[in-house]
Amino acid sequence: MNKQRRSAEAMRDAGYSYNMITERLGISSSTLSYWFKDRPFTPNREVLKRIQYGPMKSGAARHVQKLEAIREARATSQKEIGTLSKRDLWMLGLGLYIGEGAKTIEAVRISNSDPAVIQLALKWLKEVCGLADENITIRLHMYPDNNEANAKQYWKKLTGLKDSNFRKTMVDRRQNKKQNNRSKLPHGTAHISVIANGDVEKGAALYRKVEGWMLATIQGL
Repeated sequence: MNKQRRSAEAMRDAGYSYNMITERLGISSSTLSYWFKDRPFTPNREVLKRIQYGPMKSGAARHVQKLEAIREARATSQKEIGTLSKRDLWMLGLGLYIGEGAKTIEAVRISNSDPAVIQLALKWLKEVCGLADENITIRLHMYPDNNEANAKQYWKKLTGLKDSNFRKTMVDRRQNKKQNNRSKLPHGTAHISVIANGDVEKGAALYRKVEGWMLATIQGL
């Protein structure tokens, strides 16, 4: 028996895997498999550690690849979009209203829990619809386990609005509401409503204009 095989047997009896023996001695896995196909084997702690953390390392590598793919996709997308014009904002906000805006009453209202969506809605209302802060109110809808003071401070900072723009918070105390929905919305949902403050163009007239935009857009597809 040659020295190399004796060394391989010693490693195998000590609980090393074929890959680890190959790394140290340079013997192919196929040769090791032929030599030790009937030899009892109990993996040692080092092998068990590799087995345990191998998938984790592989998962970490896949995660890094995923993050890089996301970064590249976002960079490419940003170049494709370029600089947004006022008409782009007009249509983007209109699409948002089609999906998230009120349509059963003659009042402009938009609701969402996503801070980016709320910021877009406010930008659209101000820059496209010509509204000022005094025409905008926000009512927070929350669960009993939400911290109302923290949530209100969060939305004030995000929107730049004042206490006077916020209406009484609504708390959902329904017993049949799914429990897993609660922790997903730590700041609740923001419901934006437009008030006319005596200006008829910012009341029902504004809703009718938005409704006309929606119909013209949908019919023009």
